[in-house]
Amino acid sequence: MTSSSLNISQIGFLTPGNYPSDDPLYGLEQTLQLLQFGERLSFDSAWVRQRHLEPGISSASAFLAAATQRTSHIQLGSAVIPIGFESPFRLAEDLSTVDVLSRGRLNIGISAGRPPHADLMAPLVFDGDWKAFDFSHARVSRFIANLRGEPLGDEETHIKTPFGPQRPRLQPHAKGLISRIWYGGGSQSSAEWAGRAGLNLLTGNVISGEGTDDFFVAQSRLIETFRRSSTGARRIALGRVIVPTDSADRSTRQRYAEYAAGRYERTLSPQGERRTLYARDLVGTSEEILERLFNDPILPHVSEFRLDLPYEFEQDEYQQILSDFVTLIAPELGWAPTPAAQATSAQHAIS
Repeated sequence: MTSSSLNISQIGFLTPGNYPSDDPLYGLEQTLQLLQFGERLSFDSAWVRQRHLEPGISSASAFLAAATQRTSHIQLGSAVIPIGFESPFRLAEDLSTVDVLSRGRLNIGISAGRPPHADLMAPLVFDGDWKAFDFSHARVSRFIANLRGEPLGDEETHIKTPFGPQRPRLQPHAKGLISRIWYGGGSQSSAEWAGRAGLNLLTGNVISGEGTDDFFVAQSRLIETFRRSSTGARRIALGRVIVPTDSADRSTRQRYAEYAAGRYERTLSPQGERRTLYARDLVGTSEEILERLFNDPILPHVSEFRLDLPYEFEQDEYQQILSDFVTLIAPELGWAPTPAAQATSAQHAIS
């Protein structure tokens, strides 16, 4: 494969948003600044993880609301929100508000199934026997239906408000948000459901090994299943952990190498009862990374690419990784900044 075989039109990055347990403001503020930094570099989108019970972003909607006021044009996204702990109606209210505040820049990544740490968290979230609770795709469908903003009740149903009688509906209604919902699919069944539901697909470096021990074969089948099930042309975003070393100093390069070495063994065989497959992290010079990307069999089949940042790196290291990627790697994948991004970047350079 050569660079001419690739046509990546959008690039984004996913940041973990970690912070010291005794100083959450420090880490959250740094993550906000990293999103601003990514916007100045002309990235098309910035995504944050939502993780419960960890020193990281536990509420993507609250954090992204703040991010709407610190950025102007970069797309903002959650990757992903486990729907199991959420109220489909209240979450729709919160994220609709965020999208309005962002002027239509929000992307919602979501997933179904029994969420992580359910034994610890579910008794705190639900009343009664939570083990019989519905954690299926139906919960996502309810969330989507709420985002549509259809009036509640029949034509005669009205509620009293300070503005007079009104037809009840979810407020605010964010037009267009329904087309920017992404499903974090790791199995064939989830990819098929997401396609039938009319959602976009997020797929990264972790996937279920169903009938194969080859990560790329499994991911290729996942994408084929999604496209076969989809009604219309839906978007697919591919994520890879990439750590370019070009402008890093010697000690930082050593740290990157140790990070990759510590995660290499898990890529050699399926892990756990679900036979989870992991892709190798791409760590090295831009030339070395591009050689591996040119040999990635999935890349020619997508137009949106997401750089997944590792956990527990320092702010200057994240900035170095983003800078090297956007200047040395992304253009070789066929990407070019949009005129709006170029204008913003030029404005920051002048100021």
